[in-house]
Amino acid sequence: MLELAGIIILGIFAQWIAWRVRVPAILPLILTGLAVGPLSTFFTADGEKLLEPMYKAGQESLGIFPDKYLFSFVSLSIGVILFEGGLTLKRREIAGVGPAILKLITFGPLATFFGGGMAAHYILGLNWPVSLLFGALVIVTGPTVIAPILQNIPLNRNVSTVLKWEGILIDPIGALVAVLVFEFIRSSQGGLEFTSHAFVSFFRIIMIGLSMGTLAALALYQLIKAELIPHYLLNVFTLAFVLGVFVFSNILAHESGLLSVVVMGMFMGNLDVPRLKEILSFKESLSVLLISILFIILAANIDMDDINIILNDWRALALFFVVIFVLRPLGVFISTWNSDLRLSEKLFISWVGPRGIVAAGIASLFGITLTSEAPTVPDAEFLVPLVFMIVLGTVLLNATTARMVAKVLKVTQDASEGILIIGANGAARLIGKYLQDNNRHVVLIDNNEGSVKRAREAGLEAFAKNIYTDDLGEEFELLDMGYMVAMTSSADVNLYVVRKYRKIFGENGTFRLITPEELKKDRSDIPQQGIFSYTDDFLNLNEVARDYPAIHEVDVSSQKKLQQVYDLTANNKDTVPLFIKTDTGSLEVIPPKLEEISASEGFQMVYLGKKLEAAEME
Repeated sequence: MLELAGIIILGIFAQWIAWRVRVPAILPLILTGLAVGPLSTFFTADGEKLLEPMYKAGQESLGIFPDKYLFSFVSLSIGVILFEGGLTLKRREIAGVGPAILKLITFGPLATFFGGGMAAHYILGLNWPVSLLFGALVIVTGPTVIAPILQNIPLNRNVSTVLKWEGILIDPIGALVAVLVFEFIRSSQGGLEFTSHAFVSFFRIIMIGLSMGTLAALALYQLIKAELIPHYLLNVFTLAFVLGVFVFSNILAHESGLLSVVVMGMFMGNLDVPRLKEILSFKESLSVLLISILFIILAANIDMDDINIILNDWRALALFFVVIFVLRPLGVFISTWNSDLRLSEKLFISWVGPRGIVAAGIASLFGITLTSEAPTVPDAEFLVPLVFMIVLGTVLLNATTARMVAKVLKVTQDASEGILIIGANGAARLIGKYLQDNNRHVVLIDNNEGSVKRAREAGLEAFAKNIYTDDLGEEFELLDMGYMVAMTSSADVNLYVVRKYRKIFGENGTFRLITPEELKKDRSDIPQQGIFSYTDDFLNLNEVARDYPAIHEVDVSSQKKLQQVYDLTANNKDTVPLFIKTDTGSLEVIPPKLEEISASEGFQMVYLGKKLEAAEME
């Protein structure tokens, strides 16, 4: 009982530490596992680990998992994690990424797979099956290790976009490659012999994995769509369904379960599944718990003998250098040939390639399998320590040096110029579209799926999020947000958003709509900072947007003209003043005191609503 409770407590504490210091969670999790596992043997009285995950011969009282139950737990956990990862992979995301990213998830993995396999074979002398499996396992980077780095460094749009989408898309690709290589090794009894039996077993695994995953996704989709699952059972039913598919697929073809759940997740994520957001939210929470437990156990299961394999052999360090400083840049430069990326951007992307949870988790799963079942595969004992070396080394290297390297290569942005609009109502969509047409990165957030859909149809980047339950600070799409405007129908929500996210997104300005109560007050009694409009609340703004859905610009070449046009638009029930556009094209929110803006030739007033006649402005 003490060990099980301790694992959960330590795991969640490690996750909290990672959040506080903004590093990938895998780093404190693995370090915690090593501390209570192999490293603890140096200070325990009997020289045994504080935490021994698996029973060993003659030490049954020390282990948590008997016989093959550790393998089963790891296998099921990885299945759930990969299913959750598959749910996040959308066809529209693949269609929207640039050619460089598409090449990074095709040519990049090929370079790492074959290069990593050859390096492991020729540098360490490992046999070809284990070498190629190692190459497959170190393909993935993953969003869980990239996100903290991107959130902590103000990278320019090109670099952050490439790293973000590479991390998201390469996770299931790397998992699939690793699973297929592993299955081929298993089907050929530990070798790479091109026997008919090996090929039959290999393709049987692929066919059953693909068909089971597809059929399971369609079946669950129909059950949810027909409302045959009560709302309160939806999440746990989905979990049970995924576990059932995993186990049944393994019965049909040994070790095909991982492929089945990855395919199932990818299909489910691209079907119009009702309440998919609830399922995904539950799976995310479950994945955090499983990852916390899993990696403390996996790290603790490593023995000092495994660590000594790395520490006492300089060839392991040479392999690390080849993977990080040769294969990663090679894959990046091949993938970005003739792209719009600058040399400095390519160099930074080459530098940042931390391996993550999928690599470590699947390596442990395959390592346990290949070393514990007969016939054992030669050199399989090297797999786990080598992959853990790559994971820990890359996370430590990138987490500690990425900011410095970004500054040296000058790939950071001078200021975060993106604009986050909370609310996707009619007025917010009009304003967002105008800002986007003026070369600003705009993102709209709303919990109303209909409003988000209409925003996307208008060509805007919009997401369905609940600002009370979703942590916007962890979203990739919001990395360059320097301005925030709260424009929802609820004054309480607007005030909450401003208080919660001012420090994250408001480095250049945080604004909200005026409340109906404030609208009744004298102008001097209204808060003078952070108000988007001093004359219109949500209702006024959206009525104007509904009746006159257009945004206009009018020249204001002097302070007097600026004041005149502002008075006209502010006091007209059919118009709303929005911005002042300077002679350089930058947009400024109208300040509390108009004299703070020194209007001159080339300045314009931007307003929403009915177009003013020239005679009105004489």
